[in-house]
Amino acid sequence: MRPAEPLGDPVSPPGVEAEAGALVAGLLGEPWGQVSASAYETGRLVTLAPWLTGHTERVRHLLAAQRPDGGWGAPDPGYALVPTLSATEALLREARRGAATTGAALAGLRPLFAWTHGSGALTRAGLPDLPAIELIVPGLVDAINDHLDAGAVPWPGTGRLRLPEGLTGAALASVRALLASGAAPPPKLLHVLEAGGDAVWRHPAVRPETTGTVGASPAATAAWLGGPRPDSAGAPALRFLETAAARQGGPVPCGLPITVFERAWVLGGLRRAGVPVDVPPVLVADLDAAVGPAGTAAAAGLPVDADTTAGALYALALAGAPRRPDPLWAFELDAHFCTWPGEDGESVTTNAHVLEAFGGYRRSAQRDDGSVARYDGTIAKVSAWLRDRQRDDGHWDDRWHVSPYYATFCCALALHDFGGPESADAVDRAVRWVVGTQRADGSWGHWTGTAEETAYAVQILLLTRGSRMDAGPDTARLRAAARGCERLRRSPAGPDDPPLWHDKDLYLPLGIVRSATLAALHLHERLPLPSGREGE
Repeated sequence: MRPAEPLGDPVSPPGVEAEAGALVAGLLGEPWGQVSASAYETGRLVTLAPWLTGHTERVRHLLAAQRPDGGWGAPDPGYALVPTLSATEALLREARRGAATTGAALAGLRPLFAWTHGSGALTRAGLPDLPAIELIVPGLVDAINDHLDAGAVPWPGTGRLRLPEGLTGAALASVRALLASGAAPPPKLLHVLEAGGDAVWRHPAVRPETTGTVGASPAATAAWLGGPRPDSAGAPALRFLETAAARQGGPVPCGLPITVFERAWVLGGLRRAGVPVDVPPVLVADLDAAVGPAGTAAAAGLPVDADTTAGALYALALAGAPRRPDPLWAFELDAHFCTWPGEDGESVTTNAHVLEAFGGYRRSAQRDDGSVARYDGTIAKVSAWLRDRQRDDGHWDDRWHVSPYYATFCCALALHDFGGPESADAVDRAVRWVVGTQRADGSWGHWTGTAEETAYAVQILLLTRGSRMDAGPDTARLRAAARGCERLRRSPAGPDDPPLWHDKDLYLPLGIVRSATLAALHLHERLPLPSGREGE
């Protein structure tokens, strides 16, 4: 199967091109990245760092973000559990400090008891695959029960809050015992260090990064600082927290910074769609420097991972600065690649990005001197693994994103470009699934239609042109893409869009999502498409 062919006139409308240029320039102006605020992380700062600038604003943010049913976060109770636990615990803590948050805390307790008690209660098997959920949920349940035992609020219910069936506190107890012993925590634990309790305060084996962050997390950093407002010994970490809080007027995201991750996804996405944007050489140089022999992390404070490493390598190849993908060998397993060694689970999007990294370098090689032959076997292996994980209806799911449209976007495009003729049927099935799941208003979406998911769907439809379709011209495909782009123009991506990316809480990487919508609109403008209303 050949790569997507150029789609007509390569000139993009001035608006799209100008926006893309400003977005890329902003990657240097805001090197920490653009990430939405998190109810989970903000709640942890309310509890852990009441002395931090913006405390009142964080409390107000939690109160304003509470849903009519008393919960926080996504409409799915499984996804709402973690942010609702965190916000409720924080408001209980505030009530014990004398703040007027009792009513909101009581309202938060109601859905929590409904979700963890009775015949319809959540179970471990039904919870989403959010990082460290097996540590976060038991820790917050214990904290809320301590508040109830202390009579923090006049809770009319009886009993204590329960854990979802199948979830225990064993993993949390083990982690806390490790930290209490003074041993160094594994790198991936740093991002959720706040779950470790009092044992993490100024832990001797933990040191902030040069940015001041611990684990690329405001909550983890605050937990390490601990106690009352820190003295000068914690100055770098304190500066990080003050900066993180000031960016959004008090509330904070789960992950900050996201430097390498954001740059790789924005540059790779725009370049793949052919958006004519100038990439500053310093941006390419910084991305190149971030990829070491062991790979790269999304940002300082996080462990290296195959997903970010592959994304950076693919972006470099598209930017004309290809690097051998050899750092990815550290993540190779028998049939696929892990996100990091010891990963609990597997990720199709990580493997799709690995396929693009190997395929992108393989395509850029001027000649085959025998040194890249191993890459061909890896490309075939990963392609087969991805095909085997496609759902019967044509889509893919993944552990790093709520939406099947993101997973299908990653897998379908990687297989179209690098999966060979064996992948043609898988790509066509994905296209048919996308066409068949468009909403009446022209959008696509898992819970509701969103600009982000619509942009992924449009790119699947347009970047895989040239693959087989059931019969004749791609009329249905093009009409669906046209309707999707009309929807994007009416409702562009913005900071109030629902967060769909997995971290401790769901988050919205604003720059990455905006680049996806610009890529979709650019592709639409390069090809004369039928009207979205034609034939209706």
